[in-house]
Amino acid sequence: MHTALVDGREFVLVGTAHVSQESADLVRQVIDEAECDGVCIELDEARYEALSRPQRFEALDLREIIRNRQLATLALNLVMAAYQRSLGVQLGVRPGTELLEGARAAEERGIPVHLCDREVGITLRRAWSELSLWKKLLLLSTLLASLFEKQELSEEDLRELRRADVLSNLLNEMGEAFPGIKRVLIDERDAYLAEKIRRSPGNRLVAVVGAGHVQGILAWLERPGPVDLDPLCETPSGSKAAKWVGWAVPAVILGALFAIGMRQGMGAAADNALYWVLANGVPAAIGAVVALGHPLTVLLAFVSAPLTSLTPVIGVGYLTGFLQAWLRPPLVRELSSVLDDMGSAAGFWKNRLLRILLVFALTTVGSLLGTVFGGAEILRNLAVGR
Repeated sequence: MHTALVDGREFVLVGTAHVSQESADLVRQVIDEAECDGVCIELDEARYEALSRPQRFEALDLREIIRNRQLATLALNLVMAAYQRSLGVQLGVRPGTELLEGARAAEERGIPVHLCDREVGITLRRAWSELSLWKKLLLLSTLLASLFEKQELSEEDLRELRRADVLSNLLNEMGEAFPGIKRVLIDERDAYLAEKIRRSPGNRLVAVVGAGHVQGILAWLERPGPVDLDPLCETPSGSKAAKWVGWAVPAVILGALFAIGMRQGMGAAADNALYWVLANGVPAAIGAVVALGHPLTVLLAFVSAPLTSLTPVIGVGYLTGFLQAWLRPPLVRELSSVLDDMGSAAGFWKNRLLRILLVFALTTVGSLLGTVFGGAEILRNLAVGR
């Protein structure tokens, strides 16, 4: 527990571990004993709703998520939630218990509760935009691999995890390989949390935050002047370089097909165009089959992949994911058990929500491979035909 006196106001920061019953007990004790004007919690509205309503996935509007092209961020959110939950099971406590306990203790004493974290969707989209395609695949594969590790923890390991802020430790380790993620998930949120805590009314405030945020929040609280939150809440629209590449690829392919037609005849251009269709359509369709997608999803993957590869506006994964969600919507019980099902490889194919994510991922990868190899073959044929 740390205390900061700033401009005549007192801020009591309770650093917690997100999978610790000891932290939950400490939070309640501090709030019960403190004569404070408000309790600030490291939660936003969505995460608070998620903690207070365990069956939250039952209200998931999957089609709206797909329309907004947020399947990738949903996948990252689910993987991180499942990782925390797997630790919580071994520790005998639900992740985020201490945050919910802080809100409950404050409400019982009639103390105002202030949710001070940045909207989780903005945070995840900003973190996702910091990664290259290769690092996105590397991150997801690393997190997925961690879910399937059946590592038995000793009593000493469990005691250490109960004292530590496990999620912050994980993010700090990830920060070595993914510095952009650490900046968004830790550094930016330190500034955001500090400013929201500062703006909360009252002369004496208790703030319940992950232990990994305490020092950063203290540093921001003690800085003069407010933090401008607007830049921290902007949703990235993608880099200009990525947009140029996105449009350059179809321009190069279509230009190459046109040049082949002019130099070698329309028959040669048609043969190369057919190769492009097969190079994109077949791997994407195979991806849908491997994901156990609906037959119409497989057909859509084959038909749409050659076209979506020629435009950066939308990828084949979102089209196939949307159709799969329409044809095979997740059942309520599957939404409720999604975090449990993520703990086994078979669960990904059994759970319809996870199968939609598999359809999205595998058709995307299949189309990407087709673009690389199909584009290389067309350019090779253009060069040979000169």
